[in-house]
Amino acid sequence: MRMRANVLTSIISPGRIVAAGVLAASALAQGSAAAQTYPVRPITIIVPFAAGGPTDVLARLLGEHIRADLGQPVLIENVTGAGGSIGVGRVAAAAPDGYTISAGHFGTHVANGAIYPLKYDLERDLDPVARLPSNPMLVVTRRDFPATNLKELVAWLKANPGKATAGTAGAGSGAHIGGAFLANLAGASLAFVPYRGTAPAMQDLVAGQIDLIVDQAANSLPQVRQGSIKALGVTATARLGAAPEIPTAAEAGLPGLQMELWNGMWVPHGTPGEIVVKLNRAVVKALADPAVRDKLATLGLEGPPADQLTPEALRAFQKSEIEKWWPIIRAAHITAE
Repeated sequence: MRMRANVLTSIISPGRIVAAGVLAASALAQGSAAAQTYPVRPITIIVPFAAGGPTDVLARLLGEHIRADLGQPVLIENVTGAGGSIGVGRVAAAAPDGYTISAGHFGTHVANGAIYPLKYDLERDLDPVARLPSNPMLVVTRRDFPATNLKELVAWLKANPGKATAGTAGAGSGAHIGGAFLANLAGASLAFVPYRGTAPAMQDLVAGQIDLIVDQAANSLPQVRQGSIKALGVTATARLGAAPEIPTAAEAGLPGLQMELWNGMWVPHGTPGEIVVKLNRAVVKALADPAVRDKLATLGLEGPPADQLTPEALRAFQKSEIEKWWPIIRAAHITAE
């Protein structure tokens, strides 16, 4: 017994305990000091889709205001692939120091967890910063597609099973889930064509290389206004204020097709709370700017209520969305293959 006690004493001596305590306190103090002076160098926002898409546009718009508010450059890095899961994984593995931010949405921070064998946990490995504006989806087709409304689209799909090609931003993306939702309600099938983002998918739709996309309004409205593509319906209970001429899905002949793609920002788990607060305040301030609000409105993006802009609100909302959508996604057999 005495020998064992001596061994333990030699391993964990009072001096070492004191030293460990001093080191821990020092590290804590350094972390607190770093949080107080943050930021002292450029911040990078990882967008998990191609440049020019709706997530990219939103991140760049907010990034410019965050730069002005925090006094450091904000860089946008597009890390594409696997429905956005590669880009999100880059952030989950980054240092928790506030200099790497994940911009994403329902697809990347909810749906992917039910579709991909992720090497990170969407809730445990990422800390929420702020919920961002959301928009419903538009069912858009190439300009010369035969259908002029959703009722005619459903009839065409049933008469031509498996022939319609639908662009997506990858397995599990909002466009993929929206397309699967549409096909399920229509009792028909679609041939999905994956891209590294909806921006390149839209290029092919405009060129007539694919037939349709169930796309974010923010990405589709500019092309609809130019007459490059057709909008058959919006997946909302009311028409968009930015495009009141587009009927709701119910009005256009497909009741039940309702879906909203919400956005958000996250940082690696363990990022100091003071830094999260600074980032959240910068984002909330940007969203309150009249110029930003006007720009978002033209894209059909609507900000969440003020009480939903906190990190805690995003955490609770994301959790509820996971609980709601994972069973639906799995029942629909949406996979990464």
